[in-house]
Amino acid sequence: MLTSFLQSLPRLGRRWTPLNFTNPNFIQLSASQAIEEETIPGYIAGRYYPTRIGEILKDRYRRYVTLKIFIKSTSMGQQLDDELKIYKRIEGAPQKHPGRKYVRSLLDSFDISGPEDKHRCLVHPPLWESMLDFLFRNPVQRLPTPILAVTLHRLFLALDYLHTECKIIHTDIKADNIMFGIADDSVLSDFENTELQHPCPRKELDGRTIYTSRELRMPKNLGAPILCDFGSAVIGDKEHSEDIQPDIYRAPEVILQAPWSYSVDIWNVGCVIWNLFEGGSLFSGQDPEFQTYRSRAHLAEMIRLLGPPSPSFLARGNLTQRFFSQEGDLYAGELVGEHIPLEQRETSLEGEEKEMFLRLMRKMLQWEPEKRSSAMELEQDEWVQAELHK
Repeated sequence: MLTSFLQSLPRLGRRWTPLNFTNPNFIQLSASQAIEEETIPGYIAGRYYPTRIGEILKDRYRRYVTLKIFIKSTSMGQQLDDELKIYKRIEGAPQKHPGRKYVRSLLDSFDISGPEDKHRCLVHPPLWESMLDFLFRNPVQRLPTPILAVTLHRLFLALDYLHTECKIIHTDIKADNIMFGIADDSVLSDFENTELQHPCPRKELDGRTIYTSRELRMPKNLGAPILCDFGSAVIGDKEHSEDIQPDIYRAPEVILQAPWSYSVDIWNVGCVIWNLFEGGSLFSGQDPEFQTYRSRAHLAEMIRLLGPPSPSFLARGNLTQRFFSQEGDLYAGELVGEHIPLEQRETSLEGEEKEMFLRLMRKMLQWEPEKRSSAMELEQDEWVQAELHK
């Protein structure tokens, strides 16, 4: 998929002259030098639409938008329509909920023809950079407490909207799927003018142009955090047991292939927020024997942190017998080690503030899905509200 910023043609046939991005004063890179998307593992050029800077794709908008261009349609299968259906469900839900504005919206969708196949395009309002990118701007790679509190508050509002009004489970909440809004369009116009005057380096290869990236400048004021990317989202009013979520954020019911619902998003948020605030992952799932992620190692880490799961919870999982004995003991018990509670893992806070934050974390990190708080309850959490009103 490719994301690019465009300024396209006006409605109603008004005269508008497209910007001319043919400035020849750019650095021509060697065709043999792998750059940008070419460095992605498994990259196959023919699956992608060969977008060119300044290309006019559809004569509908006269403002800045973000265009998400999917790989060729035959490679997508059913996934091609899944994300679009989720966005249409969001657009059809009530709009007055306070969490609506913290969920990415869809302006339009259309198909374009590429050299080998058609490509689905989704049109969104532009956003700045992701929470992950923002995190790397901080030398200690941790979110400051005020930004964390605001992010959590908006994220809980967004999830309450998705869960209660839209009946949607996101299933893929991570730092690079939370993006900041743009409060000032000058960030985009500056980006545009810089490209006009100083074109980015590029290379020509097999009839397509491959460009080096250009960063957006830091805005004077950040917009609100927005929950994005609904490519893995599912309808919530159906029973689910399929495998979802990034490995280190998988909820225990997902690992054990037990029925799961909206509360997988709550577990997901707990893991992501710990990552953002504490500067490291709550769980890694790294198995010392295999030197890679394994579910048994992930479960061992959960037991080390939360204690053992209840027999009633284990009884729900189709894969429980693969990992646990009939007595509820993890077969790979040697991976559990000494119990290390959240109190020992948390190192950023002290006193009552630390206790309040840990109570928030425990509302999300529960073995049993029904014991996790809802997004609405978490939005009113004492630590979140106290930080917002400092």
